[in-house]
Amino acid sequence: MPTDPPGGEREQSRGLLRSEPGTLLEHVAVAVFGLDGGGRIRYWGPGAEELFGYPPQAVLRGPADVLFPAPPTGRPGAAAQLAERGRALGYWRVRMPAAHRDGTVFDCGFRVFPVTGPDGSSVVMGLASRGADLDRVKTNLAFLDALFETCPIGLVMLDERLRYVHLNQALADMDGMSIAEHLGRPMTEVMLTSDGGEYERTLRAVADEGRPVVGALVGLRTPGHPHRDQVRSVSLFALSGAGDTRPGVGGLLVDVTDREHAILEATAARGRLALLDRAAARIGTTLDLHVTARELVETAVPGFCDGAVVELVDRAPDDPEVFDPALPLVTRRIAAGTVLPPPADELVGGLEYITYPAGSSIHAALRTGRPVSLPVNEEFATRTVVHQERARLLLDSGLGDILIAPLIARGTVQGITMFGRAAGRPAFTEEDLGLAGELASRAALCLDNARLYGRVRDIALTLQRALLPSATGAGPYVRVAHRYLPAGHATEVGGDWYDVISLPGDRVALVVGDVMGHGVQAAAAMGRLRITAKALARHHAHPGELLTELDACAREAGIELATCLYLLYDPATGRARVANAGHPPLLVRLPDGTVGTAAQATGVPLGVGGFPFATTELDLPEGATLALYTDGLIEARGRDIDAGMEALRDQLRRARGTMEEAADRILANLLPTTPADDTVLVLAQVSRAPSR
Repeated sequence: MPTDPPGGEREQSRGLLRSEPGTLLEHVAVAVFGLDGGGRIRYWGPGAEELFGYPPQAVLRGPADVLFPAPPTGRPGAAAQLAERGRALGYWRVRMPAAHRDGTVFDCGFRVFPVTGPDGSSVVMGLASRGADLDRVKTNLAFLDALFETCPIGLVMLDERLRYVHLNQALADMDGMSIAEHLGRPMTEVMLTSDGGEYERTLRAVADEGRPVVGALVGLRTPGHPHRDQVRSVSLFALSGAGDTRPGVGGLLVDVTDREHAILEATAARGRLALLDRAAARIGTTLDLHVTARELVETAVPGFCDGAVVELVDRAPDDPEVFDPALPLVTRRIAAGTVLPPPADELVGGLEYITYPAGSSIHAALRTGRPVSLPVNEEFATRTVVHQERARLLLDSGLGDILIAPLIARGTVQGITMFGRAAGRPAFTEEDLGLAGELASRAALCLDNARLYGRVRDIALTLQRALLPSATGAGPYVRVAHRYLPAGHATEVGGDWYDVISLPGDRVALVVGDVMGHGVQAAAAMGRLRITAKALARHHAHPGELLTELDACAREAGIELATCLYLLYDPATGRARVANAGHPPLLVRLPDGTVGTAAQATGVPLGVGGFPFATTELDLPEGATLALYTDGLIEARGRDIDAGMEALRDQLRRARGTMEEAADRILANLLPTTPADDTVLVLAQVSRAPSR
């Protein structure tokens, strides 16, 4: 340690020795000096000159007594006490009077401790600061410590990215999370609002523009209290102007939930409206019972409840659609979901058919037609659940309340939906009952539409399949593979049809048609045309004449639009005669694999009337394969019909194996999993009769 300042090289700065910028000690002057064993000053720092008023040359190697008032007679001086206590104790802290060069005496705080150099010599180093400065710092620190430890107001410091840097316990308790769980997280991940991002924009404006916010009311939830609505009075200010502090935002937050019920109600009302809006957009997107039920569950969980099920009354087709509260109720669960841990998942998904005894809570809801909310307890489980094991599962599931809402549409009880909330979540309110009633009413109508549609579709599909040929009379010189594939479940049955008709002389007629429209009416029209075409085929040698008669029949039956392709093959000559009423063209695959479109006149569809149908003759070589089909095979959303035709030609070129295998492969490669339209495909391989 140097005992004298280097000549002429001492730093000229007269500034104070300060603590790290931004701390409470920033403006506290600290004097540093050193005393040898004789009580003489051996080191004199810039802060010491500032505190005591002496330049180095005036005090170095001189007695340190000049820094203190004269002691009482017979008493040792203060400098000697500092040196002695510092060596004896190793560290000594004391407050005593000190003397400035100008003669003034001031209260001063000292810290002294010995320092030994490499040569074994030692000095006592002293640190000194004005007592008033130290008192101010101690007071500020004590105030801040008390503020953060005992203040009931939430205090927070955020960095420039609006992440938690510091907060007090009061705010941590409001959030239901520890202080450590906050640090480093954005404030918007903890204060969860439903204001469309307005609170986050306010925070950003304070950080970026320095605009303070005082007493803003914010409705929120937190991860620590996910089911508790809160209202807080929030005051925010920018930290960028507080000396050299880091940029960011400071805040004071007061929980004013109890006095702000109106805001809570508004927040809850916005949540309910948002849920109804989601329900309107999500429930009933298809005419599928199971999809509609899943949409209801997904809309309600987890925003409205922690678990939900949808159950339909299990009735036989001939049972009356009347609810009898005196009889047990059997339901079929078609959708379920929960966010609760096991065993809640087993409770909602463990059964398909459920029996509720007469007098159960389910019966009470269905009898009144209004939603009811009940606590999950022994009484509820005993009255509602038949099996003891299931009752125990219900009690152990973590559910605290269950809301039962009847599914009633067009005056008929369709089933029930049940919403459950965890025990730690607020119970269902009257407003929640009303919301559940709205959801159930909307879902019931959609479910009933799906149910009625399913019945009509089943009838149409049954009728259509009954009217289509179960076996075909191809004859010895025509081998046929035929396929009919109905449209996907979300689309009504169409009017596609086909037939293979054996005629005298081993001749074979191939017919494919498509009636415009869907449902029972289209299926009935298809059946009429097929039966008529089969009868006419036995009396008309020319396909054009047959289509003319079929057109007249269509007009008499009120069938406005139908397409049809009729082909008559004679194995004795190897010739085919073809007539077309607006149908997709015939494709012919030759034995060498070449595929072409038959050159045939395409007439107007059936039901239009007034136009003749031309007949085209084709010479077919031995082993040629004919492909007759409906537009469902070549038309698809997003695909041009010409591209569909080329894809079918390509499949025919690559056809291998048997006719049956080729038909299956074509359908698998050209149709989606759920086709949008009915599809018919008839493959016919022809051969010639031997000469006689």
